[in-house]
Amino acid sequence: MKVAREDARRFLVARQLLAPARSLVGGPDAVLDVLRRLGSIQLDQIEVAGRSHDLVLHARVADYDPAWCDELYERRDIFEAYNKGLSLVPASEFAWFRVRRSYRWQKVLDDNSEVAKRVLERIRADGPLSSLDFERESGPTKDWFGAPMNAVRAVLEAYAKTGELGTARREGNHRLYDVPERLLRAEVLAHDLTLHEQLRHKMLSRYRAHGLVGASGHGEGIFENLGPANPDPRYPEFPGRNALREELVELGELVPVEVEGVSGKRFVVRDDIKLLQAPPEPPPSVAFLSPYDPLVWDRKLLGSLFDFDYVWELYVQPHKRRWGWYVLPIVFRDRLVGRRPADRLSRPPRRQDRAADRRSRRRGAGSRRLVGGRLRAAAGGGVRRGDARRASRLPAVRGGDAPRMAVRLPDREATLRHRGTHSVGVTFRSRLGEREPLSPGRVFVNVTRSGRCESVIR
Repeated sequence: MKVAREDARRFLVARQLLAPARSLVGGPDAVLDVLRRLGSIQLDQIEVAGRSHDLVLHARVADYDPAWCDELYERRDIFEAYNKGLSLVPASEFAWFRVRRSYRWQKVLDDNSEVAKRVLERIRADGPLSSLDFERESGPTKDWFGAPMNAVRAVLEAYAKTGELGTARREGNHRLYDVPERLLRAEVLAHDLTLHEQLRHKMLSRYRAHGLVGASGHGEGIFENLGPANPDPRYPEFPGRNALREELVELGELVPVEVEGVSGKRFVVRDDIKLLQAPPEPPPSVAFLSPYDPLVWDRKLLGSLFDFDYVWELYVQPHKRRWGWYVLPIVFRDRLVGRRPADRLSRPPRRQDRAADRRSRRRGAGSRRLVGGRLRAAAGGGVRRGDARRASRLPAVRGGDAPRMAVRLPDREATLRHRGTHSVGVTFRSRLGEREPLSPGRVFVNVTRSGRCESVIR
């Protein structure tokens, strides 16, 4: 089957629910509609214009509210699983993402066996808990940088990787863990599948998420965690990605296509063939896409099909960046027409803008959020930039391996945890003991009279 470039572009934006953008209505049920169409939505802790999954949903769901995902957690309609990275997945598909084995994470549990036993027993007894509900403990596990890792956090992540715990909900970027029996319905937990069936479903889910992926993924991690491309005696349980794809083609689940001007064979999910044969002309609409949005997974396809050059420059050295470390592609109709730097510090300010920039930051004006409205300064009763500077000079109080500083705020108490030279994690506690964790960043915050944190200036 051969497809013209224009038809392929129109097909993709329609398949991605972006023609027009923000067209789905129905509140939380519309969020579920997106998940059913894409199969899963990738999560990420970086929050600049909003959390990645919120940006994906904001582009597709009318009047999207991040609280709708919290409601779906409570309704047990979604859960977190590892697909292409940590992702939101419909709860009905739990059986296909149930963890079978994880040698690496089982070793973490074995290395911290006493901590792991205490953590699991307490969660079974007390219900959903996060790493903040435990005292920090030391252990042999190291983080990515080779530094000692909090053993409690390590075993919680390991339990999540091995499927013994799941995410009950999130408070900021902190996950509250609970046992699967309290998170999913009995009929969902009872459904069991073989590893081969799971891998085949996950392979199909990557094609469902994008719509027009090729065989290799072009180094973008599209087929990550599905085993080697071909059978490998070191991993006898994995049949190989190429064999899984061929099996899906033989079953008729995937249909190979050729796209004009695009090298290599592409594959389309069977249910999308009619849409590909007659894609509608997209009406005028604009959307900002997350760097993790499925539409931008295949960077090579963006160049050949959309004539759009895009690289997420988070891991690019600052002096080599062209657009900024966190840039949102802009889609208009069926074309990618620009890039929006989501962080206000993505490029050095011009000389004539620096004075105005300093004045705006003194007033508490922070970066703009696409999801949740603009981060704005609270009127009165808040913490100003000078307060943050004075707080950073308070004497440190040792707590485990991380120095901490306590700061008194109006009706609040802030605990500042140092995380390296340029990063400080902040957690606010109200008098009722409720936690509102914030993403790591410099401590420029504003708190309203009601006690709700409204802005963080990085």
